[in-house]
Amino acid sequence: MGRLAGRGVFDPVGERIGKVRDVLIVFRSAGAPRVVGLIVEIPGKRRVFVPIGRVTSIGSGQVITTGLINVRRFEQRGGETRMIAELIGRDVQLVPERPGAPAPNARIEDAAIDRSRTGEWLVTEVFVRLPKPAAPFSRGDSRIVRWPEIAMPSTGEGSRSAELLIQTMVDLKPADLAEALLELPGQRMLEVVGELADDRVADALEEMSEPDQLALLAQMPPDRTADVLDRMEPDDAADLISALPTAKGEELLDLMEPEEAEDVRRLLEYDADTAGGLMSPSPIVLSAESSVAEGLAMIRRAEIPPAMASAVYVTHPPYETPTGEYLGMAHFQRMLRFPPHERLVSLIDTEIEPVSVGASAAEVSRRLASYDMVAMPVVDDQNRLVGVVTVDDVLDHLLPDDWRHADDEPAGQQTGTGRGLGA
Repeated sequence: MGRLAGRGVFDPVGERIGKVRDVLIVFRSAGAPRVVGLIVEIPGKRRVFVPIGRVTSIGSGQVITTGLINVRRFEQRGGETRMIAELIGRDVQLVPERPGAPAPNARIEDAAIDRSRTGEWLVTEVFVRLPKPAAPFSRGDSRIVRWPEIAMPSTGEGSRSAELLIQTMVDLKPADLAEALLELPGQRMLEVVGELADDRVADALEEMSEPDQLALLAQMPPDRTADVLDRMEPDDAADLISALPTAKGEELLDLMEPEEAEDVRRLLEYDADTAGGLMSPSPIVLSAESSVAEGLAMIRRAEIPPAMASAVYVTHPPYETPTGEYLGMAHFQRMLRFPPHERLVSLIDTEIEPVSVGASAAEVSRRLASYDMVAMPVVDDQNRLVGVVTVDDVLDHLLPDDWRHADDEPAGQQTGTGRGLGA
């Protein structure tokens, strides 16, 4: 199974359709679980169901299908189990080698599927690892067993390790990670979120719709939620807290790091559809005497989002928002045209006026479009820099709430209304 995940899926003439993300199985009262189909990621990062009847061969590092697939987004049905997401990592018991002996505990680390004489694809063998002995650095005994040699716990019994599933998510971009989490059954998603680092959970939350964010937070302990909010962009954290009941939001703010909570509290003072409500309070701020080399070093940092790295902002002290008087901005491309020792004061752009903290989202979007900008400085009534609105902040506000789930069907694929295609 580990070798199948990520493998290419092709049509009969060799055109690539997508790649395997998981295998869908159903348990039976007797005999090995039956494979009902593959979950395949097609262009557009959409995951669809390919019935096993449409698979003509599995081997040589690739999967060959008949070429006709239903591009409706995959939705898991009751009674179905995903091998990678739900079976791998599950605790089981092995059938004792001799009658009366205790049943050894083990954990599934991989599984194999084979085609039976009747043409069905079945889970035939399982790679398991037994608990590690007391000896240090030992990983425990591992073995390959036939399916009849294991006993599955009843639903809800036994812990299910999320470590192996997380390994398949390590390199996912935030939007893809969010989608992968939301596709998991509720309890499994919570197990994975519990094992993910705070910054990865924060990345995923920022890409979810508000209802999905709130549903996930409702299942997380307050301390963990506060840790995740600390890792989110302040404007995203403020949007999320503003959607919570007031008492819950205050509880989380009290649990957050004081510095992070202060940024979020400032943002919560502004209406959501104003520049103040949309902005990030953490732009790159430097003094007029700073050099081009210093400016380029600041925007080169990996944690700076691309839109925020398009410019540095020059003010009088202090250099934390709300800053001293705003002087202007130094564009990234303009800095590249000057020697490293040049002072920023000699190349700042003073012609583009910042927007007021109370400006509407529509006004901010017009200004960004008029000046072909990806970020716009925001000042208060004392002309102090208080933040920066980026084009992605505006798009998130202007696009419909369900834009992340819009399904534009890829051309050239067969469509349908359900899974009936070859199932």
